[in-house]
Amino acid sequence: MIPEIEKANTASIKAFQEEKLQELILYLQENSPYYRRLFKSHKIAPEDIKSIEDLPKITPTTKEELQKYNADFLCVSKSEIIDYVTTSGTLGDPVTIALTDADLERLAYNESISFACAGIEKEDVLQLTTTIDRRFIAGLAYFLGARKLGAGIIRVGAGIPELQWDTILKFKPTYLIVVPSFLLKLVKYAEEHGIDYKNSGIKGAVCIGESLRNQDFSLNILGNKIKENWDIDLYSTYASTEMSTAFTECSEKQGGHQHPELIIVEILDENNRPVAAGAEGELTITTLGVEAMPLLRFKTGDIVVAHNSPCGCGRNTVRIGPLVGRKKQMVKYKGTTLYPPAMDNLLNDFSAVESHVIEIYHNDIGTDEILIKIASKDESKELENEIRDHFRSKLRVAPRIKYCDNAEIQKLRASMLGRKPVTVIDRRG
Repeated sequence: MIPEIEKANTASIKAFQEEKLQELILYLQENSPYYRRLFKSHKIAPEDIKSIEDLPKITPTTKEELQKYNADFLCVSKSEIIDYVTTSGTLGDPVTIALTDADLERLAYNESISFACAGIEKEDVLQLTTTIDRRFIAGLAYFLGARKLGAGIIRVGAGIPELQWDTILKFKPTYLIVVPSFLLKLVKYAEEHGIDYKNSGIKGAVCIGESLRNQDFSLNILGNKIKENWDIDLYSTYASTEMSTAFTECSEKQGGHQHPELIIVEILDENNRPVAAGAEGELTITTLGVEAMPLLRFKTGDIVVAHNSPCGCGRNTVRIGPLVGRKKQMVKYKGTTLYPPAMDNLLNDFSAVESHVIEIYHNDIGTDEILIKIASKDESKELENEIRDHFRSKLRVAPRIKYCDNAEIQKLRASMLGRKPVTVIDRRG
């Protein structure tokens, strides 16, 4: 199930998107208090924006502006709102995103073609190991997408390996929707309780929230650990609440595919200019087909690399590589630029590390410092030195390390909304 537009040539995709872009500009001019104000202050008329190349005429929208003027982004009356979701607040206060009935249908379409991109079919049964409550858009999207695809879905929710395995053994799902590190916990529980997990019927996992791959698309440490223990297909997916769109890997596993009927993608530098092909930049998106709160040139805060080469699956869409890091969580440490995902990945190399939290803060002279709090039964100086040496060899610098009780780490990792575990705490302001 590949939408025809995703198999079209790049010129046809561009022409299609430009037609949708012109419709969006007119819609925002008529319905969005925020963008109407923006167009007026920058003397932009709807007819000024006819092509993708015209987008730089419009000042990008930041997360801070979406937070500050949240209500002004609403384009419909409140009586038309069917569902309210909020962001997880990873980079600041949570933002409210409202959805109409048409937006929920768009969300279902997005996830159904994303599942299909990963090879999931109507005959499959998916086990959802993330929450569907707490105003979390992802769990809702997965449920709606599976329903639209016609696949079965079992809403188990987060955590509790015993319940997960009870469900797997009872209902025989074929795919898990899961945070990848949780797969290792499922393996551990299965081994401790004599469960034949390798013959459980699970074919693959759609993995969210953590990276599985290096920038060259090879499996990273976490990905390799999973595959060594449980040889199932692993598919990465990347999305955010604000864009109501997912970038999911296909069978080629060379990045998450853009759905051009749903989103326009730009990769911008610090000066809001497009980066060179293959260079890192901030993912900036324009949503298409969103009714309640469409976004125009919205800067996600995520640093990524876009890939435009043809894909073996038959799609001719842009692919987004593994997340390099979040712009606000970039750390300049002893002259080296670091992103927390790289540190998370290195810590996955140590089985003795049961859990961890990365704290970033400013020292007395105002420069960035990193403290990694680790829970381990082995609180030896040898393990600490081994971790520091590993960091030096891979990242050229070694952060401070502090041993803590696992209970303390879990308390730090628990977000206020209880939706996703937090691995980075930024105390720089």
